[in-house]
Amino acid sequence: MEDIKDKEQEKTAEENIQAEESVNDEKQNDAQNEAAADNNGSENNTEAEENAADSNEETKDEAKGDDTIEDLKAEIEILKDKYLRCAAEFDNFKKRTLKEKTELILNGSVTAVKAILPVLDDIERAIANGQKTDDAEVLREGMQLISKKFETTLTSLGVKKIDTTDADFNTDYHEAVAMVPGLGKEKSGKVIDCVETGYMLNDKVIRHAKVAVGAEC
Repeated sequence: MEDIKDKEQEKTAEENIQAEESVNDEKQNDAQNEAAADNNGSENNTEAEENAADSNEETKDEAKGDDTIEDLKAEIEILKDKYLRCAAEFDNFKKRTLKEKTELILNGSVTAVKAILPVLDDIERAIANGQKTDDAEVLREGMQLISKKFETTLTSLGVKKIDTTDADFNTDYHEAVAMVPGLGKEKSGKVIDCVETGYMLNDKVIRHAKVAVGAEC
């Protein structure tokens, strides 16, 4: 009888142990499930936070993009305004330059004409006085004075004669209208006579001197 009781007690003890192990296993499973749930929740929270952060970044990027576009539009308007102003100023400059050039062409001879008019007055007076006298010497002296005055006027305007006295023939200043042969080697290529006086204006030839040039044979 005692053996039976002992066996029953051992059996009961084993059952109690198994029951405790089962309870412990359930508790472990519950703890693991709770931990897994917590991990999943934490992961979900982290993912949600990351998504929210990404969304914020995208919103910020979009805002920055909008600001950049507005800034570029404003800069374009500024550059457009500067371009229009420059174009208008250049157009005004062209018109002003054209006007000044036209006035210069039309009125460029005013100074020369004003300088020559006194000489014309002297010529008219000489003609009027010539009708009152038969003295050729008086007329000759009057013409010489007028000629000198005219030369002085031309000099004041920058006009001067091309000197041909004993000068070497130079196509830059002279135009040969005749050749004079038989003058020897010394006179070959020299200006022998000036048929028509040449003139320069401010060192620029405005009329070549027409000359006769010596030839050796």
